Amino acid sequence: MLRIGLTGGIGSGKSTVATRLAEHGALVIDADLIARQVVEPGTEGLAELVEAFGVGILADRALDRAKLAAIAFSDEASRLRLNSIVHPRVAARTAELLAEAPEDAVVVHDVPLLVENKMAALYHLVIVVDAPVETRVHRLVHSRGLSEEDARARIAAQATDEQRRAAADVWLDNSGPRDQVQAAVDKLWADRLVRFESNVRLHRHCDRGAPRIVAPDPAWPAQAERILARLRLVTGDKALRIDHVGSTAVPWLAAKDVLDFQIVVPTLDFSLDGPLAAAGFPHLPGFDEDAPHPPDIKPYLKRTHVSADPGRWANVHIRRQDSPFARLTLLFRDWLRGDSVARQEYERVKRGLAGDFANIPEYGTAKEPWFAGAVPRAEQWAAGTGWRL
Repeated sequence: MLRIGLTGGIGSGKSTVATRLAEHGALVIDADLIARQVVEPGTEGLAELVEAFGVGILADRALDRAKLAAIAFSDEASRLRLNSIVHPRVAARTAELLAEAPEDAVVVHDVPLLVENKMAALYHLVIVVDAPVETRVHRLVHSRGLSEEDARARIAAQATDEQRRAAADVWLDNSGPRDQVQAAVDKLWADRLVRFESNVRLHRHCDRGAPRIVAPDPAWPAQAERILARLRLVTGDKALRIDHVGSTAVPWLAAKDVLDFQIVVPTLDFSLDGPLAAAGFPHLPGFDEDAPHPPDIKPYLKRTHVSADPGRWANVHIRRQDSPFARLTLLFRDWLRGDSVARQEYERVKRGLAGDFANIPEYGTAKEPWFAGAVPRAEQWAAGTGWRL
């Protein structure tokens, strides 16, 4: 099952995207719709609201949302009381729908306040639908009948564009005609979501082909932060630390468009294989297998997981806390960040080798002589700067 978070500011046209995804076969779970259902007449949710806020919130035995809002949002305690009644019921009903979903489902969770409630790490991908503020105001005034003042106030009360961009794996511009955003959704579905779902379900990753060096991308840090949040959620207290490592973690350094992460654990075992695979990072078999190895080799082993997402190549390397490479990986990253001469030299090495190999492992092996010679220099830099983990 692939879990997609869908969000966007009021008036952005998020429902257009949700409808198109449903037409392709996605199971859309609408958080706003569920929030209404759990407080319909006759429900325990409505009864508890009446107990908390009085019968004045009713009109013809149904909830009058405007009256409830006037009371519940008048102070922080009332707002928290409202949330304590509605949110658990919404979460429970959402869990029921997820449990009923087929194994091969692409589940789209339509959540208006996904960013505000810091929910992004719960999903394999987050899609944000956007439109300029003036476009949104026009839609709210002419399609929903809001006053311009009310429309602007509601927009201002929600997350900013910067906050949404930080959470967005996919940014859909819905400022133009409906068929334009629908075409973007069609492409996203065919090129990424369908393939991503099957990869997660079958525990496989995409063939990435030959190494290719690209210019540093200013989007890499934000992309890495989103994956770090997911990895932290999945690993919990099993990880001692998780870091963005490798070349994409070094500003101004050309690199393969690959995000690398290192998870340091007390003991190298299989315990994270299932959670990481479910989160979209299936295990990549190799020399990291738990086969018999001499005791002096054990600290050098690792387990590697690779992203199942066709749209974002990422590797996750799991190492024991006593692995020399766990320390060296972080040292090299920080050395290259701090030493511009070493950084430029390494880039020349990378560019000189990238076109000579058909696959990544061969390319990585070819860089080993440079790394071997660079270790003393990195250690000297660490000693001179007082660098420590």
